[in-house]
Amino acid sequence: GIVVVKSFTAEDLERKRVESASTAYKEANYQAIRLNSLYVPLIRTCVALGFSGVLLLGSYWVLTDTGVLSVGQLVLFAMLIQRVLWPLTRIGITLDDYERSKASVDRVFGMMEAKSIVKDGREKLNIPNNRLMGISAKNVFFNYSKDQPIINKLSFNILPGETVGIAGTTGSGKTTLIKLLLRFYDPTEGDISLNGQNIRSVGVKNLRENIALVSQDVYLFHGTILENISYGMTLDTSLDDVIKAAKVAELHSFVDSLPDKYETIVGERGIKLSGGQRQRLSIARAILKDAPIMIFDEATSSVDTETEREIQKNIHQITEGRTGIIIAHRLSTIRHANRIFVLKNGEIAEQGTHDELLL
Repeated sequence: GIVVVKSFTAEDLERKRVESASTAYKEANYQAIRLNSLYVPLIRTCVALGFSGVLLLGSYWVLTDTGVLSVGQLVLFAMLIQRVLWPLTRIGITLDDYERSKASVDRVFGMMEAKSIVKDGREKLNIPNNRLMGISAKNVFFNYSKDQPIINKLSFNILPGETVGIAGTTGSGKTTLIKLLLRFYDPTEGDISLNGQNIRSVGVKNLRENIALVSQDVYLFHGTILENISYGMTLDTSLDDVIKAAKVAELHSFVDSLPDKYETIVGERGIKLSGGQRQRLSIARAILKDAPIMIFDEATSSVDTETEREIQKNIHQITEGRTGIIIAHRLSTIRHANRIFVLKNGEIAEQGTHDELLL
């Protein structure tokens, strides 16, 4: 977030936050060191006094020739006492290490034992030979909090192979609907089905394998352009396949102009690429996945008008032979869709073709 910090001149604020966190950490460590400094000398003093007492008493018994203890027995006893007492001085350090490790272990196992709110299904998605999938929703309700429903009694039917546009204002439930389809969440009420098969009954991994998503929040990993486009693909994915996908996404000409071409490092979260280039790379990644359902969630929001026009032409080619969902704020962006759903407050307020909705 360094760009945001500098552009809003928030260096002093961030410095204070770091200082506050560092001070709290310093005080916690100071307390631990203070206790350790008190405990270790105390234990060592007790050990030294006990050992000295053993030597004095044993020496007295040996020198007075009482027959209670021989010189050999005293030496052996002293060595055994030393082996027992001196490790006690490590108890403080051991207890400190234990408490630190226990906190870490509790955190790790807490994450491992956390249960998913989405229960995995056991069925496999039934995909016909032509790979055309229909999507239907029946009386779907969903809300992140009880007071504010995001999806409200939503019902629709997308035909196999149909491309549907979804438009609506910010907060109308467009992206939430996609999250429900991918089972990032399950509906509070109602059902979503693919070719009549309830997605709750399908394995989550199997479901997501057959849906390609271009998200409005593009995430790229620190690696090459090739690695990011082919992310999640099988090992037999070739460079030719990657180039073909990049051409459809209007990305190849840019990559081809780079010195390292597809081996160019994009940086953390794709920092070395512009917003439009990152979005085109995300589109190429979805194209390469070749899933029967393709979802474009504001896929052209960060590109210029000319590139958007080219991508829109290619989207028609991309979704051919697939079921497509295209989310956009503007109707003009999805004018080539077979039908358009206009969402308002989690419901379909209108639906029809682009020309019908303009009437």
